[in-house]
Amino acid sequence: MQELYNTNDLREKILGILNEAGFDSLCYSKILDYTIDLFHQKGLGIDYYGYHNIIHELEVTYVTLVAAQWQSQQSLISKEDVKYLFASALFHDYDPQKRVDKPHEPDAVNFVKTDKMLGSLFKEADIDSNIVAALILRTTYPWSGEKKEKAELLIDNFYSLSDVTRDNTSSVEHFKKLGWFLSVADRIGGYALGNFSYALEMAKKNAHSLAWHPYLIAIRSVAYFEDLLNNESEMCNQILGSLPRVMRKSFMDNVLGFMKLRETEIQNQASVIYDKIQLVPTIDPMKIREKDEFVSALYEIFQELPSPLQFMRSNFAESVRDPTVLLNTLRYGDENGPIVGFVKGRSLERYKLRLGIDDPHFGKEDTVFLEPMALKMGYWGLGGGREMRLLFLMQAQSKGYKYLSSFALRDVIKERIKRNEKIEFVKQFDPERWDYYRVKL
Repeated sequence: MQELYNTNDLREKILGILNEAGFDSLCYSKILDYTIDLFHQKGLGIDYYGYHNIIHELEVTYVTLVAAQWQSQQSLISKEDVKYLFASALFHDYDPQKRVDKPHEPDAVNFVKTDKMLGSLFKEADIDSNIVAALILRTTYPWSGEKKEKAELLIDNFYSLSDVTRDNTSSVEHFKKLGWFLSVADRIGGYALGNFSYALEMAKKNAHSLAWHPYLIAIRSVAYFEDLLNNESEMCNQILGSLPRVMRKSFMDNVLGFMKLRETEIQNQASVIYDKIQLVPTIDPMKIREKDEFVSALYEIFQELPSPLQFMRSNFAESVRDPTVLLNTLRYGDENGPIVGFVKGRSLERYKLRLGIDDPHFGKEDTVFLEPMALKMGYWGLGGGREMRLLFLMQAQSKGYKYLSSFALRDVIKERIKRNEKIEFVKQFDPERWDYYRVKL
């Protein structure tokens, strides 16, 4: 799925709001462009398939400024507040180290406090980096327990360093509320800008980059929104009330979309567990694989995979109809039931794997590559994936392959190693921890 907005779109929207708010100085566009360049230099541009890329950063900045502009017009926040929200939203997720996708706020703060170019731009815009640092730290999530306690100590220290807030209790309290404003705007972010397809793609990015199993997407998304709407209700309602109706509607429609998806998962689980409806792995004959409706059914499921896992996208139909490709489907009810998932793969030599993989078996024609399995949303976690994988192993053995290679979550591979399966890591990748492995057949 393509991004809803590109970098240039969001840049123009942000600058448009700043100009309307009276921030028409060249220094603000310099800060914005410097941010965009930094994210691209660190590989966190639009090609980075993670939730916390440049698009997320700009979406949060845009939504924050839209809400802040309305509140400024109602005299609820000051023009100075808008300036600080702009600067802190832009850098709240900038993590130069990027050990994992989830940002490490102290790293972002360290950059804000030490980068000479940014320091010069902040000075030109009359922005105090201590306040920016404190606002960024307030975006720590979850805001509870030890994380909250550590962040609060750092926040108090930065307010004591700032000439704006030092020994000024009312000013400190004001900026702490502004930090809360930013943290909730961060969590609303892109979910207020698109339909459920876009929201689900965002959730998949988050799951992929944080190495969550797909069956956790709906569960954790529902918990995320319930926490936001219930435990952050005061600020959440304040920000939503400051956004245009179309944004409010998009956000609430997306919340309901995740809740409906979770309801579907529970219904499917009940069907399998209580009604004993089976999920049946099936090897379909070539006369079935050649039909357009069969290819279309598989492609619809294929499109639900995260983009980095969509192998052979450009010639998907050709690969399904290719008799050298090993393929099996997962059917609901019996072997003639509706297709709810599939796996496929072929000789390793037919694939161009990601950079960094040097597989010593490439060229030996003894290894089958298993593409990431595809299941409809709502059917993960019901055991069907394991059944398809086992059937694929049997298919590969029958064709004389000696090894199987593929990608899987690091924790999943470790669990299979603990079960004494003949599996080994070939190459590990961070931050997503989606690793390349080999199995001896």
